[in-house]
Amino acid sequence: MKFEHFGLGLLKGMTVTFRHIFRHPTVNQYPYQRLNVSRRIRGNELVWDKKRCTGCATCAKACPQGAIEIVTGANPVENRYEVRTYRVDTGYCIQCGLCVESCPYDAIFMGYAYERAKYRRRDLVQENDTLLESKERPKSGYFHPEVAAGLPAQTLLVEKIVERKD
Repeated sequence: MKFEHFGLGLLKGMTVTFRHIFRHPTVNQYPYQRLNVSRRIRGNELVWDKKRCTGCATCAKACPQGAIEIVTGANPVENRYEVRTYRVDTGYCIQCGLCVESCPYDAIFMGYAYERAKYRRRDLVQENDTLLESKERPKSGYFHPEVAAGLPAQTLLVEKIVERKD
């Protein structure tokens, strides 16, 4: 083996380092600076609309993991079925969005948040009122463009750099 240019690789590496050393860093200070995610994000939660849901269980049938369980019962006063228990095990959910796409009544949405880690496995099972939309659980625009229109635009690290320079 013949070494003609000893240190050429080291020199190339140092030129890359010097070229990027004076650039503005593209690091986001996470807890204090949060980026807006995509409007159509499939977050790690589901948001359920209790008023629109008829209990047809189409979403439960479409779920490939079997993460959705629906228990319905007859309501003789209003002469219709009502949903007694709507349970989602987000530990089994793979955020594929098939339940959202299959719902004929637009009663289920993907969540917009992505910070829903839990310490205990039993906390991943959500039922009835914990699935409703709230300030902490906003709807995502996935498969619902009318919801996506009201969400903030996605920000990128490049946009954060421009904001800091101004």
